[in-house]
Amino acid sequence: MPDRLEELRAELAHRISVQVGADQRRITEIPGLTAHRRTAPTEACSMTYEPSLILTVQGLKRVELGGKIYTYGSSHYLLASVALPVVARVVEASEQTPCLAVSMKLQMQVVRELLSREEVAAASHAGSSPAMSVGKVTVELLDSFCRLMRLLDHPREIAFLHGLIEREIIFRVLQGPAGARLRAVATSGDQSYRTAKAIAWIKENYAKPLRVEELAEIAGMGVSTLHHHFRALTAMSPLQYQKQIRLQEARARMSVHGLDAGSAAVEVGYESASQFTREYKRLFGQTPMRDSRSLCSGDGAALEALAAR
Repeated sequence: MPDRLEELRAELAHRISVQVGADQRRITEIPGLTAHRRTAPTEACSMTYEPSLILTVQGLKRVELGGKIYTYGSSHYLLASVALPVVARVVEASEQTPCLAVSMKLQMQVVRELLSREEVAAASHAGSSPAMSVGKVTVELLDSFCRLMRLLDHPREIAFLHGLIEREIIFRVLQGPAGARLRAVATSGDQSYRTAKAIAWIKENYAKPLRVEELAEIAGMGVSTLHHHFRALTAMSPLQYQKQIRLQEARARMSVHGLDAGSAAVEVGYESASQFTREYKRLFGQTPMRDSRSLCSGDGAALEALAAR
């Protein structure tokens, strides 16, 4: 079994390298599937992880969510069950041994479809765990990803087969303990499901004023209950979550789309320029203008994350 694991890791690493080439990232022809390559460690970078499964077959990555550190390399995958503002970095990578990873966006309707089937056995209870977890890579999971990547050599088969293989991957994740929170988020009526509705609303309406009472109504929960479950899932309050989403969006508009700080602040919902500058510097370590200049002069990891939004 260990030999089979290494054989599949080697194949997946090769296929990622072929797809990315000399670039750092490539969105593949398979919907929601992206290949990543890094040849050196990166600085910590604030970004938002969409609901996704990330498999690193070579190298080591580290993600921080609310003070908790998630480290994953070739033996583990990272699972994000809702959109989460995080601080991420590559900690092990070199020209000789690049960090190679593949990410697959999760389609929640597919997760719910699988959960409706009797064949999907119940996973362990999610408890108060956040909407991010690290799971152990198995032969079956690696084999599924290899078959998914092989489809890129047969483009005419992608439309018919990619959905079947993605369902298999999600099925395997749901069967393990790391998938417990994903199961809860996708289960109608569960508190995690209701909280995820509030998270999605903020994500889509970050520029609007946030009234927690209205957010609780959207989630169908009391205000204190929403606060409790929101923090359990995201490691932050609704207002803190909105602030991070706003600041990351403002950063993208300045660095990728060329907006000035004042315009970006207004577009993401800030009424006070001084408050925007103060909170921006607290999150990113520099004023908006200085940070935008440093990004444009060469912080590839941050620019790539922003461009991918």
